Amino acid sequence: MYRLIRLLKKYKFILIALGVWYWCCLPNQLFNDATCTVIEDREGNLLGAIIADDGQWRFPYNNEVPYKFKQAIVQFEDRDYYDHIGFSFKAFARAVEQNVSANRVVSGGSTITMQVVRLMRKGQSRTYYEKLIEVIMATRLELAYTKEELLAYYASNAPFGGNVVGLDAASWRYFGRSANQLSWSEAATLAVLPNAPGLIYPGRNQDQLRDKRNRLLDRLFEVGEIDSIGLHLAKAEPLPGKPHPLPQLTPHLLSRAIIDGHKGKRLVTTIDRPLQEHVMNTVDIHHQHLKENEINNAAVLVLSVETGEVLAYVGNTNNNSNEHGSQVDVIKAPRSTGSILKPFLYASMIDAGEITPNMLIPDVPVHLAGYTPKNYNLTYDGAVPAKRALSRSLNVPAVYMLRNYGVANFHHQLKRMGMTTLPYPSSHYGLTLVLGGAEGSLWDIASMYAEMGRTLNRYPNIEKGVRGRPGYIHAINTHPYYPENDAANEPPVLSPSAVWSTFEAMLEVTRPEEDANWQTFSSSSKIAWKTGTSFGFRDAWAVGVTPKYVVAVWVGNADGEGRPGLVGITAAAPLLFDVFDRLPKTNWFNPPHDDMTTVRICRTSGHRASSICEVVDEVAIPNASLNTTACPYHQLVHLDATEQWRVDSECEDIVNLRNRSWFVLPPVMEWYYKYNHPNYQLLPPFREDCKGLVNEKNMAIIYPKKPSKIYLPVALDGSTGKTVFEVTHRNRQATVYWHLDNEYLGSTKGIHQMELAPALGKHLLTLVDEEGKTVSQSFEVVGKG
Repeated sequence: MYRLIRLLKKYKFILIALGVWYWCCLPNQLFNDATCTVIEDREGNLLGAIIADDGQWRFPYNNEVPYKFKQAIVQFEDRDYYDHIGFSFKAFARAVEQNVSANRVVSGGSTITMQVVRLMRKGQSRTYYEKLIEVIMATRLELAYTKEELLAYYASNAPFGGNVVGLDAASWRYFGRSANQLSWSEAATLAVLPNAPGLIYPGRNQDQLRDKRNRLLDRLFEVGEIDSIGLHLAKAEPLPGKPHPLPQLTPHLLSRAIIDGHKGKRLVTTIDRPLQEHVMNTVDIHHQHLKENEINNAAVLVLSVETGEVLAYVGNTNNNSNEHGSQVDVIKAPRSTGSILKPFLYASMIDAGEITPNMLIPDVPVHLAGYTPKNYNLTYDGAVPAKRALSRSLNVPAVYMLRNYGVANFHHQLKRMGMTTLPYPSSHYGLTLVLGGAEGSLWDIASMYAEMGRTLNRYPNIEKGVRGRPGYIHAINTHPYYPENDAANEPPVLSPSAVWSTFEAMLEVTRPEEDANWQTFSSSSKIAWKTGTSFGFRDAWAVGVTPKYVVAVWVGNADGEGRPGLVGITAAAPLLFDVFDRLPKTNWFNPPHDDMTTVRICRTSGHRASSICEVVDEVAIPNASLNTTACPYHQLVHLDATEQWRVDSECEDIVNLRNRSWFVLPPVMEWYYKYNHPNYQLLPPFREDCKGLVNEKNMAIIYPKKPSKIYLPVALDGSTGKTVFEVTHRNRQATVYWHLDNEYLGSTKGIHQMELAPALGKHLLTLVDEEGKTVSQSFEVVGKG
């Protein structure tokens, strides 16, 4: 004992150094190999994976080892695994006996823990010194980790032949399913592979592989893991052949995850796999029809309204060759928005108290700040209720509304709602902002519509917050709805009643010329939906909202090529409703009664009723709409006793006056409105003896608008053609006298149109009616066009 103590004192520094080395011999991270990026659905099922940077199919570390593989690997590699401390004298003695009997090395006596060390120290020579290092480090591993953790490290990093590393990758490559779904035969097959992966690579050396597997199955039978019937059936199962391709159900989301900083990780996403497969198949079916018109790309995003979870993510059509840009993730790509932003303008104006849902909006030709918008069908209604303008997606009323609301206000409002693709100031977009002059992404647009739905779902408890962005990463015990800058604690951008009114209008989205097609899209549950088409037929949009889901669709060509017929109603809407058909039917939103007030509304104008409105309805409108003006279009008209002529007290005895309320639109609005509303009654003309005593605007110029620069048409022979100038007059029998630059041109009666070919330069058009009333309009001819 004394001599031992002396030796310890003599070599204490060496012993201390060895102790320190022993304690610190393990790296902070046992394995640093590159791993695949793997994404799974909300239930943990594989959606897709990308091979690791070193060319290996190596999934990230998985701390769970399935029971069947655990039992198989322990019985095959290390039967005393749960009893030793990293090194097994019994296994070492058995290996020596086997090697002597075979007169060659047939077993190394390594425990599973020692094999973990060998996998960590890859590339080391198989020497006695290296074996000693493995033994020492194995005992240290046993002190630092549990048996289950070490088994998980082994299963995640063992070689399984070729470029397949780890149990998870091997299960998918060789059997096309997860490790949790392996049979006893399959688990046994994979358990014997790491022992000699180069020799028994699946697809070759089938007899050797089968013999090893069957011997292991016999052992599992001996220890009672499987019965005789199970043993017989397991041995009858075929061996794996050619490796299976891994699922690729969300290739664009997988690429997005890598860009978002999740490379080499295993992500459990919010994707609903059955729904994802349905959406993929639906996109493929529609793509077969669309590509006949050389429309090659489509994208669909499905969100949960309440949580913001991404339930389905199809970033493009399925084409592994990347032909026509199918690898582009359109969901996050900025594209021209077309009319898809109109509901946000409508809701914002209601919220600002500038309109009621039925208020008449002008729908006449207009030239504003150098911009001349036109409706999709190239016709005009004169005046149209705001909600009808939205449901029919009329462009001219939308531009009038944006002008009144303010481009800067709307630009700011869109940013508040979460639109991230507006890099320029509002002046850059101008009035085109609501008609596709800006670009938006399917991600942002779907998020903005989801926030509107969430506002209604959470009413009246909206103070809890409805703001935020969608999320595709599943969070355990919490929903993945990730707020930005604590925005989730802020109140909604739009009031519940403004959202309700907007969705009610969107229930009737259609275009008159395609009523028949729209009827085929009817659904058993209500869906607030909107389509959009960008200029040049380059982008077709469709977005639908229910209390549970938002479905957003884009159809077009990734390279921006326009195609005839590429419009939202025919290219994107059918795909939208086919996706909704798979989703569970839901009830409609509950109306936010406390945020609305019942008031008297003029049925004809949609304004709050004045005292002279003839037909009045009791209508619940958003509280903000209480600030709107009373009806400006009804006025008191004085008629004579016959009620055929207008008069006043200057030309008719007051006792003979008949006072009537009359719905009167401005001349240009009236000119278009009367053709779409046969019941519209024109004002009676003034009686002859009263004409000189009145001063009202009966005449207006329809074309050219003010201010205006015009191009003259080119005739077939190349000469300069003529342009049709047009005027309207309330008196259908009135004669209008035309003058251009103070030169008399002639007169018109009834229909006031005249073909003119003015010279290049500035001109003044002057019109005088038979009562001497005059209107003038300056314009400039800038060339041929």
